[in-house]
Amino acid sequence: MNAQRRKVLKTIVGRLEDMEIRRQLIIEELYEVLAGEQEALGNMPESLQEGERGQQMQEYIDAMEGVHDELDELDLNDLMDQLREICE
Repeated sequence: MNAQRRKVLKTIVGRLEDMEIRRQLIIEELYEVLAGEQEALGNMPESLQEGERGQQMQEYIDAMEGVHDELDELDLNDLMDQLREICE
C-alpha cells in the first residue's frame, strides 16, 4: 500500500475513533431518556398503563431498547483494529 492510501486509512481510523466517542455519548443519553420513560410509565396508575397512552409509551420503550441494544453491539474498535493492522 502506498503512503497516500495509508494516510487516508489513518484518517478513517481517526474518524472512527470520533464516532466511537459519539456512540458512547448517544448510548448514555438514550439510556437516560429510556429510564425516564420507564419510570414515567411505572408511576402511572395501572389502569392508565393498560390504556392507549400506556401502551404507546411501552411501544416507545421497546423501540428505544432495540436502538440502544443495536448501538451497544456495534463494535467500532474491531473495525479500527483491522484498519490499523492494514496500515502497519
